Amino acid sequence: MDLVVLRGAAHGLSLHAHRPALAQLQGGHRSVQRGRGLAFEEVRPYVAGDDARTIDWRVTARRGKPHTKLFREERERPVWIVADLHRGLFFGSRRQFKSTVLLHAAALLCWVAALGGDRVGAVITDGSAAAHILPGRAREAGVLPILQMLVECQPKAPGTPNPAGLQMALSTLRPLLQPGSLVLVLSDFVGLDGDVEDILTGASTHSDVRLLWITDMLERTGLPAGTHRVGLPERLWWMDGQGSLDAWLAAWAQREQSLRALAMRLNLPLVSLDTSEIVSDRLITLLKESAA
Repeated sequence: MDLVVLRGAAHGLSLHAHRPALAQLQGGHRSVQRGRGLAFEEVRPYVAGDDARTIDWRVTARRGKPHTKLFREERERPVWIVADLHRGLFFGSRRQFKSTVLLHAAALLCWVAALGGDRVGAVITDGSAAAHILPGRAREAGVLPILQMLVECQPKAPGTPNPAGLQMALSTLRPLLQPGSLVLVLSDFVGLDGDVEDILTGASTHSDVRLLWITDMLERTGLPAGTHRVGLPERLWWMDGQGSLDAWLAAWAQREQSLRALAMRLNLPLVSLDTSEIVSDRLITLLKESAA
């Protein structure tokens, strides 16, 4: 199975940060957030942006300047994969389907986390009435059931996207989160709305949340000039590529702006993964750059 083979590509990679603030996917494995799973490490001078709740008042009074406590997360950190697998991901205009991108990205990240000593769990939606929960477990015992469920939930035919799937997955995850968890959300974010933003706001307060956006070039560029047959089986119609281009590009720009604005407001790293890319190569490059 391709997803199992990705274990080899995960060797030598890590989701643990080597610096306090990292771009891209890694997230801080050092944190000034207080909570279960965090251990006191040291006191240092307060800097703008530190959580005021971590100020060490005794040291501050003794030294005459604000100081804050630093906490390090325990080695075995909970890592959660949130996979928004709906039927709209049965689509791709280049190398692969969007669902394939999601599966390969999720599998590689699972292996990186497990080989790094973290516990890996997942919440997976496939458009059905309930989300599938796979509790966090260490090593292969955590990864293999997730890979199996990802394969089972992969869309088998094109269909209408389920905008409620992402909210369902995040709502399911919310009571399972422990402070200091790393949450990797893989979705095309077709279901992005105010409810999703509220849940992400709460989750990011005590956890590291990273957004992985599954995209396709055709979504960004629109149909080429000419008349094209589009839609779903038994619901097809003709569309003029040139005539629809302005509205198409405007809709995509609005969708992209909404997602990027959300990521900026919540200070959440956002990485796009496109169907034209070799996903494992892209993620490996990102992780190596963040660790440098």
